[in-house]
Amino acid sequence: MTANDMMAEIRDANLSYLMLAQQMIRSDKATAIFRLGIAAEIADLIEGMSNAQILKLAGGNMMLARFRFDDSAILSMLTNYNKDRVLAQSHAAILMAGQPVEEIV
Repeated sequence: MTANDMMAEIRDANLSYLMLAQQMIRSDKATAIFRLGIAAEIADLIEGMSNAQILKLAGGNMMLARFRFDDSAILSMLTNYNKDRVLAQSHAAILMAGQPVEEIV
């Protein structure tokens, strides 16, 4: 994959993420804030963005979405394929819900 291909993929992922986030926020803001792991202020900003603003923001060369966890234990729980898979995923969701939302500094 060339650098140009990678940048195009990042832009596509950003656009998909922003469009999905905006749709989720407009549908059910409280649930979207929880599922996206963002602050209410960020949700308000995304909700009010025009299509042109979304395209401009998505056009950058940095990923806008990121993993909500830096703990390998949570990743292990999410990818655990044993008989207690539902329990492991529920436990991971509880742990992630306790993490603070991302803030733009």
